[in-house]
Amino acid sequence: MIEILVYLFENYLPEACPAPDALARKLSAAGFEQDEISEALDWLAGLDRRDSAVVRLRSQSEALRLYDAQEMARLPLECRGFLLFLEQAGTLDAETREAVIERALALTDGEVSLSKLKVIVLTVMWRHQQEFDALVLEELLTEGEEEEDGEARLCH
Repeated sequence: MIEILVYLFENYLPEACPAPDALARKLSAAGFEQDEISEALDWLAGLDRRDSAVVRLRSQSEALRLYDAQEMARLPLECRGFLLFLEQAGTLDAETREAVIERALALTDGEVSLSKLKVIVLTVMWRHQQEFDALVLEELLTEGEEEEDGEARLCH
């Protein structure tokens, strides 16, 4: 599913992304498996549902995000540290951070790696049509260590 999110980021502007039915056909034509397509479309729909029901969070520079046990089990220290880095860099506000965390926890395959989290951050910001600082964008696009399962990575 992460490969589909990368494909969307690389091939569509947020406002030009096709409707779910048309997108499913385009993804199928691009060679993605039907179960991956369904999972990705459900994941994106969850992001859209969250946008309509989001609780407005005040941005407080002294505020600290505490993670519960489930979040800590699914988001390793390097992911939580990276989210903090993005907040301190001014890339993520509290609402966007919560959207990223919620969508990361919506993945069905255990612990979220840093490379997956970077794709989720890109997707959430892409979907919200937020601008990227050039240095932060470079950090989000950089290739890290090779994943054990050999999953595709976003890198340029």
